[in-house]
Amino acid sequence: MERYREIERTIIKTYRAHLWAPFVKALKEFELLKPGDKVCVCISGGKDSMLLAKLFQELKRHSDFEFDVEYMVMDPGYDEENFKKVLDNLKLLNIEAVVKKT
Repeated sequence: MERYREIERTIIKTYRAHLWAPFVKALKEFELLKPGDKVCVCISGGKDSMLLAKLFQELKRHSDFEFDVEYMVMDPGYDEENFKKVLDNLKLLNIEAVVKKT
């Protein structure tokens, strides 16, 4: 199995109670996402934004309704080594993101 598939499966199975369920519950309870919405997930490269991107990927895959999601990385001037790590993690996690230099 490809690594990103293992990660996706872990989010849904292993961390269902701690990550997936509260994420979906909050979206529903506060009506944060409606059919036809377009969401942009800005990825800083940290664990929290990478996880949020994966949660939205899974939600889009399993949602009852259509919505769009885009992923964006803003590069405020990361050093080359750190920026490479961000790009490597995007590739590992199968996240296609638009990269903007700022």
